[in-house]
Amino acid sequence: MNKLGPLGAAALLLVSGALAACRGGESETSEGEIKTDVGVTAEPCPGATDQSKGCIYLGIISDLTEGPFRALAVPITDAQKAFWKRVNEDGGIGGYEVDVTKYVRDNKYNPQTHNQVYQEIKPSVLGLAQTLGSPTTAAIINDLKSSSVVAAPASWTSAWAFEDVIIESGANYCIESMNALDYAKEVYSPKSVMAVHLAGDYGEDAAAGAKLAAQSLGMTFTAVKTDSGADKQAGAIQAILTAKPDVVIVTTGPADAAAIIGQTVARGYGGRFIGTSPTWNPALLQSASAPALLARYEQTAPWNAWGTDSAGHKAMREAIGSVTPNDGYTSGWVWSYPMKAALSKAVENGDLTRAGLLAAAKSLTSVDYEGMLPSGAGNYAGGPNEGAVRVTAVYKADRAAPTGVSQVRDLFTGPTGKAYTLDGPCYEKL
Repeated sequence: MNKLGPLGAAALLLVSGALAACRGGESETSEGEIKTDVGVTAEPCPGATDQSKGCIYLGIISDLTEGPFRALAVPITDAQKAFWKRVNEDGGIGGYEVDVTKYVRDNKYNPQTHNQVYQEIKPSVLGLAQTLGSPTTAAIINDLKSSSVVAAPASWTSAWAFEDVIIESGANYCIESMNALDYAKEVYSPKSVMAVHLAGDYGEDAAAGAKLAAQSLGMTFTAVKTDSGADKQAGAIQAILTAKPDVVIVTTGPADAAAIIGQTVARGYGGRFIGTSPTWNPALLQSASAPALLARYEQTAPWNAWGTDSAGHKAMREAIGSVTPNDGYTSGWVWSYPMKAALSKAVENGDLTRAGLLAAAKSLTSVDYEGMLPSGAGNYAGGPNEGAVRVTAVYKADRAAPTGVSQVRDLFTGPTGKAYTLDGPCYEKL
């Protein structure tokens, strides 16, 4: 790769008077052979490891204070800061380091708030290192597309497979639910399944996957929509107690799941629960629902937990340091790899504009997740169906495990998820 050194590039920008445009203006500038427009500066990042390098600014929009996923979102965000600190300490990307600390905003898991803070930081960032939530990201997806802003989602709706600006990781909620029921059929032989889910892409995508799998596996299926809030689960609890399904797929927030599981078991429900990945928080084992969770609850996940012995997991633990283990950290770390790959490809192509980053992301046929996802994951060039990651792990609640869950099934793809053709967002089929 041929380009000017960082000092020569800085001089070129100063002479051309283009630094202001490089900071977020509309006119495209050129730094050596690397084109830039928004969110890339010749000046170093705040607190840069190498003051001779320029800076790529990425935004983070997460649920940091009062939304239902804050217990996951805070470690997700901290892990992403640690990920990019490691990248910078390893030499950055091309002549740049990456900043994910200056433009961090709280969405409170509210779509309107999400869009508001996105608009605030949009003029200053090249892309989004994190956009947390399915309904919240849906509130900005049209703007992301019209502005060519590449974003790494902190969510797994199948809709992201159909959006070029979204660089998703792991199996979507739909396939995760299919794998959950394939696992349940093998272990429990259930005849009936109920999906208890939040409204919107998150809950409905998982419920749709459960419905499609139930139809394929000859199980009866019912879906019950519920609201976020531990005190708002009376309807879901009564629906479970009345129908008595063999298995309940739960796609809610952690506090919601604890209320549903704890109260139904206390009132005599004898079936099993399998939670979609965001339903879990290890703090639930300190709640009154802990006995029910330990006895009846299992957890699906798109990748393996904190303590796994992969190169990526080891690097994550080393970079994050001494913390209370939480698989929010694991997710935040995994979600960062595709953006690193896309930025590296854009630099290789000599085009760090928004359009250049998008073209780079769309061209990726694989991403190196350092063993945290299988070889071939991150195939955005392959299209929605071919590129879909289809592996899921299963965990059970376990007080002795670092994140409150221990593995009962390593990453696998069930026959239903393997055979399914992803021809549109699954929630449209609910």
